[in-house]
Amino acid sequence: MTDRKAVPVDRGWRLIMTDLGVDWRAVLRRAEQPDDLFSQEGAKLTAREFFRLWQAFVHEEGDPMLPVKLAEAMSTEAFHPMVFAALCSPNFVVAAGRIAHYKRLLAPVTVTAEERHDGFFIGERWDDVDDEMPPSLAAKELAMHTQIVRIGTRQRIEPLRVECPYPLEPAAKYQAFFGVAPIHGDNCGVTFRMTDATTPFITANESLWTTFEPELKRSLSRIDRAMPLHERVQSVLFESLPSGEASVDVVARRLGLSPRTLQRRLKPEGISFKQIVCATREKLARHYLTKTDLGYKEISFLIGFDEPSSFFRAFREWTGVTPESMRLSTDSGST
Repeated sequence: MTDRKAVPVDRGWRLIMTDLGVDWRAVLRRAEQPDDLFSQEGAKLTAREFFRLWQAFVHEEGDPMLPVKLAEAMSTEAFHPMVFAALCSPNFVVAAGRIAHYKRLLAPVTVTAEERHDGFFIGERWDDVDDEMPPSLAAKELAMHTQIVRIGTRQRIEPLRVECPYPLEPAAKYQAFFGVAPIHGDNCGVTFRMTDATTPFITANESLWTTFEPELKRSLSRIDRAMPLHERVQSVLFESLPSGEASVDVVARRLGLSPRTLQRRLKPEGISFKQIVCATREKLARHYLTKTDLGYKEISFLIGFDEPSSFFRAFREWTGVTPESMRLSTDSGST
């Protein structure tokens, strides 16, 4: 994987650090970033640089409950584009959809927001970076999603389930915040009861949202225009493959293009839509096989195959080895 994707620096970082009494210059030095990072026009961070900045912030602030502290500091008065977009929504289902769509303005992240058999799930996966997400950053995202529901509804809603690949410490304090004990799992996400996810937001303001949304769209468009088309296609596929909506028609519509225009514009980049689909499936399959304990049937579904047998044949064509042999070689290499 590469670190070519980058996002504009959120200038709210300096304000948050100042409000918490943290020396933001010390944070930048620890993160090996220039002192004028927060004032540079067009400054961007890759995922790896973002992780380093976050870890420097955590170190300088010193409180293991910083993720919860940041979540509880959110309010309708704190003008942050993502928080604002979410709280203007009629309920959390709509809010989660907006977060999923616009989160790339803040970080190279793919957000999944969907109704599942046991409730409404929202979770995140960082794009194109081999480094593990810092546990404290995962905790912040989980706490933020939970707090948005609580602020919007003005109720202390407790998630049905909080799942994280890393232990959240101190465990007792995180359990007290969420109302449930976080469990270890492959996902980094929160599941809410559908009745809670559809509870009306008191903060809803659709007329204000329609005024504010065009600027978010323009900002997202600027990021997308700077990204090669094949990477934009891959970003859409990361989101849509698990839902089975990965046809050229669906992807082209998500990118605001016709299928014919999409295919034509990919030609100068030397790659076809079918090749991007295969490459994306292979990348996801390698991740699930080497980084998770998911079964082959689940992996098949998540990368858009109806049957494990089809996945096995395709994986052998992509890599020359079977999924079992790749998983076994990973397991033996880690022992």
